[in-house]
Amino acid sequence: MNSLTPFPGPQGSAEVVAFHRTELSVILALYGRMVAAGEWRDYGISNLRDLAVFSVFRRTAENPLYRVEKRPKLRNRQGQYSVVGMDGQVLKRGNDLRTVLRVLDRKLIRPVD
Repeated sequence: MNSLTPFPGPQGSAEVVAFHRTELSVILALYGRMVAAGEWRDYGISNLRDLAVFSVFRRTAENPLYRVEKRPKLRNRQGQYSVVGMDGQVLKRGNDLRTVLRVLDRKLIRPVD
C-alpha cells in the first residue's frame, strides 16, 4: 500500500522544435503590420517534434490563411523556413526567415484604384 509510483522522466519526453525569440520577433512584426492593415485577425503557434508552425487566420474559426513552418532537418537541403498557403502550396522556402517572409509582405502592398 505504501509503494511509490515513479513519475515518467526524460526518457518518455521527446525534444520539440520551437521558434526562437528572435524568429518570433520577426514574425510578430509582420503580423502586427497585417493586423493594422485589417488583413489578419488571429494566430496560433504549434511546437511539434519535427516542426514548429505559426498559423495566421483571417477569422478565428476558419482554416489558416498562411503557415510559417520551421523544419530544422531541412536546414542543409531546401531551407528550414517555409511559407505555406491555404491550399498547402509552398510559396517560399529558404534559410533566411526575413527573405522567406517577404512573400507575405508583398501581399500587403496593393495597387491604389
